[in-house]
Amino acid sequence: MLAATSLAAGAAPAQEAAWPSHPIRLVVASGAGSGTDIFARVFAEQLGKALGQPLVVDNKPGANGILGSAAVAKARPDGYTLLFTYAASIVINATLQPALPYDAQKDLVPVAQVGSGGNLLVVSPDLPVHDIRELAAYVRAQPQGLDYASWGIGSGGHLTMESLKAQTGLKLRHVPYKTVSQILTDMQGGIVKLAFVDASSPLPLIRAGKLRPIAVSGTRRAPAFPALATMTEQGYPFQADSWYGLFVPAGTPPAIVQRLNAEMNRALAAPALRERFTAYNMGTPPIKSVQQFADTVRADTRMWGDVIRAAGVTPE
Repeated sequence: MLAATSLAAGAAPAQEAAWPSHPIRLVVASGAGSGTDIFARVFAEQLGKALGQPLVVDNKPGANGILGSAAVAKARPDGYTLLFTYAASIVINATLQPALPYDAQKDLVPVAQVGSGGNLLVVSPDLPVHDIRELAAYVRAQPQGLDYASWGIGSGGHLTMESLKAQTGLKLRHVPYKTVSQILTDMQGGIVKLAFVDASSPLPLIRAGKLRPIAVSGTRRAPAFPALATMTEQGYPFQADSWYGLFVPAGTPPAIVQRLNAEMNRALAAPALRERFTAYNMGTPPIKSVQQFADTVRADTRMWGDVIRAAGVTPE
């Protein structure tokens, strides 16, 4: 009996050590071609090589990341379902959406932070503005105000613009989209001329002269546009940074969480990947432990909660 018990006790570590033994599902809480998707696929490739099993990307956009987050929060915590998402989907929804089908603080475990930076405020080339002051003057001259787009109610783009509206008193009507890719398509068609978008996916359009960035949110300038002033530098304070992150369902074995964090950080520290970050308009990525990233999530949840309350934003 003792021998059988000892054998059974030794079985669990052996099984855990065998992880991963088959492909891993990487749920991406955003649409194909978005900044979240771009970085998710970079790390799917890197992690797949490091772990010896492919990571299969599963895009689940919509509801400011709620759909993707819910899918992972309810998944089996065995290391075979991961979530790659953006800051707003975790830290903003916690305050703005009181009836979530999950509790991000309890049902999702932060694993690794990916990058830190701002979002771009962009306009169509035919809009005669080049910075926020010119935008404010233009909007005030329009009796009906102006529409602006973001990738959803409660998204970082939505709340950043609401903060700007609160500071300027501008009449700007929010047009929520499901994905940034849809925003970029409609901007090319002239359907909407002003939007907050991520810092990576619009780069080809900006470089082709089909979009013009007029500001960047966050605490520092974007690498691809060193002359582009932040909102704060332009006189409209906004200190919240955006990030991407890897999460797993609560209950995932700590050894797997630590292994994922170590492999992600190893990839983040590689010079080749840092060059790709710069190419995708993201600053030097921070290297954080599991606990440090969890602390960031908690701090950002409080900070974005303050932004929401100051701007008076409620679910629409």
